[in-house]
Amino acid sequence: MFAFLQRLIPKHFLSRVVGSVAKSELPLVKGLFINIFCMLYKIDLGEAQREKASDYRSFNDFFTRSLKPGSRTIQGTVSSPADGTVAALGNIDGDTLIQSKNHSYSLAKLLASNDIDDFAGGSFITIYLAPHNYHRVHVPWTGELHHATYVPGDLFSVNQSTALHLPDLFARNERLVCRFRTDTGPTAAVLVGAMLVAGIKPAWFDEAYKPRLQITTEMKRVFHQGDELGQFEMGSTVILVFKERMAFSVKEGEQVKYGQSIVS
Repeated sequence: MFAFLQRLIPKHFLSRVVGSVAKSELPLVKGLFINIFCMLYKIDLGEAQREKASDYRSFNDFFTRSLKPGSRTIQGTVSSPADGTVAALGNIDGDTLIQSKNHSYSLAKLLASNDIDDFAGGSFITIYLAPHNYHRVHVPWTGELHHATYVPGDLFSVNQSTALHLPDLFARNERLVCRFRTDTGPTAAVLVGAMLVAGIKPAWFDEAYKPRLQITTEMKRVFHQGDELGQFEMGSTVILVFKERMAFSVKEGEQVKYGQSIVS
């Protein structure tokens, strides 16, 4: 029912309105939003650089808060890009990834490109960021980012209920596709937007992408494992795609932290 009702909601308009309110620096507005959010989701600011809710300029500033230096240790050769829950993982069957037990979707549609030979027969992992999670996304490996493509799209919720009932969810929503060259082969990190996500802000821009046209940026920028890749201005999902069939050390439904090793 929730998935059906979302088809009727003006999702982009609602998300932009929420985004505008979230950026308000009026003390009454930001204070109300931050305090209610902390109570609802039992937010612990102990890891944050700014531990007092009153230190944030706006709700959006609070939502995309940074962690204290050294609060996380980067582990292994591939680490979780964010705090969240493993929603799905497995091998890529031709052009097909698993969305949920009811649905699969196309890798070409997800990457908004027919250039997918690098990943045929590879593997993937999907990590869902709930509203209470830390919402900066970090690079899971060391490598060169050579293409970043912003793909405008829908803004359906990406929670488990919607994933179970709405086909091609991740390939329909607004997203940022980041393709890397690494020592172990090609990889991709896809940041997927969702309902009430006011924007996806990459590390190389000063502001979030505007949801109008598809934009591809070619670059040769080296990122080290753990570097910040971008941030969601509200919650969403990150999908990692690998050329190799990875031996994941985590399982579906497991909660993970940014920096935690996710492969054996």
